Amino acid sequence: MLDIRRLRSDPDGVKEALARRGPELRDKVDLLLVLDRKRRELLAKANARKAERNRSSKRIGEIRRAGGDAKTLMREMRELGGRIAELDSLVRDTERDIRSLLLALPNTPLLEVPAGGEGCGTVVKEWGARASEPVDALPHWKVGERLGLELTWGSRVSGSGFPVLRGGLARLQRALVNYFVDVHVREHGYVELRVPYLVTGDAMVGTGQLPKFSDESYATERDDLWLIPTAEVPVTNLHRGELLGADDLPLRYVAYSPCFRREAGAAGRDTRGLLRVHQFDKVELVRYETPENGRRALDELTREAERLLERLDLRYRRLLLPAGDLGASGAMTYDLEVWAPGVARWLEVSSCTTFEDYQARRADLRYRERQGDRPRHVHTLNGSALALPRVVAALLEQGQNPDGSVTLPEAVRPYFGGDRLEPVG
Repeated sequence: MLDIRRLRSDPDGVKEALARRGPELRDKVDLLLVLDRKRRELLAKANARKAERNRSSKRIGEIRRAGGDAKTLMREMRELGGRIAELDSLVRDTERDIRSLLLALPNTPLLEVPAGGEGCGTVVKEWGARASEPVDALPHWKVGERLGLELTWGSRVSGSGFPVLRGGLARLQRALVNYFVDVHVREHGYVELRVPYLVTGDAMVGTGQLPKFSDESYATERDDLWLIPTAEVPVTNLHRGELLGADDLPLRYVAYSPCFRREAGAAGRDTRGLLRVHQFDKVELVRYETPENGRRALDELTREAERLLERLDLRYRRLLLPAGDLGASGAMTYDLEVWAPGVARWLEVSSCTTFEDYQARRADLRYRERQGDRPRHVHTLNGSALALPRVVAALLEQGQNPDGSVTLPEAVRPYFGGDRLEPVG
């Protein structure tokens, strides 16, 4: 969340930045400042009453030691205690309202993030050529019918949006996960993690999934736990409440996990095949950086995801998202999209984001530069590297052959144990 001190010192700057997301956010900043002034006024009154109580308590002691009658003063002090309790309650209520508004207020975009809304991303890079595309390419759900894509099976056991993969197609997905993780560990210097797939509500608040996306997330009410929408949630929260040292940074973690999201197909779009599902596999990169290195780390992280696409020989493009299309927690995001010739469209397979200190304030992620220095919040980043369903969809559409098989890129063949997917019986 945003630092309330920043809103006090530069309200116009914060309002201008947030207005690039939506003009209505200006009013929320004004409301926050009103509540903040109210809280400080109430605190001042409460502290003044407490000081008065302390003086009265001291005076009562002096009167009693002198053998005098302090009943009137004691009655006045009890009344004063009641007023203090009321003020303390008002302070707590106001602080709760402030925190609620801060948790709902999105991050401020970086200056280099352009204006605009959904669908207005700026293409900053494109890699690959159309020349190698198959002629009259079929969509991946048609290609996958003979390869082990079982949409009906998944519907029987879980409902729509839960595909089943069998045979070589299941093996391909496992091979891609192993390949992605190995590259990030061996070449990019990440530490591999195996994380829980259920997390607390506090962890979801820490990364910004709650309260905004509560309706789009799966919860286990009996245990008050949430199924993770991405490994970002448990990984980002691993060091909450700790005080890291400068020598601990940067921290670079990679984790594979299944991801669970209710919103799949909610708008009736992209529901065919693997394009929009409720459960999918993903390899996630998470970084803790110093504020000085946070912006540069976004470019590094994005390139680490792009290298995988290049080695898979998938045509892709990098988009810089505009302010109106940023996730609520993000300060700047690059989306990576691959071209899928069977559906003739670009498919998002990665979103790489810097959050600056927005998540760190929610999740209490801090470090100390030197002994005696005041603790600072880290800058967090994450990126999909990569999300599996649409990568698999693009591979099926790009590598399809007339005989129903699919030729696989060389990079994944050692992990898969062959050079092509063959139709299954």
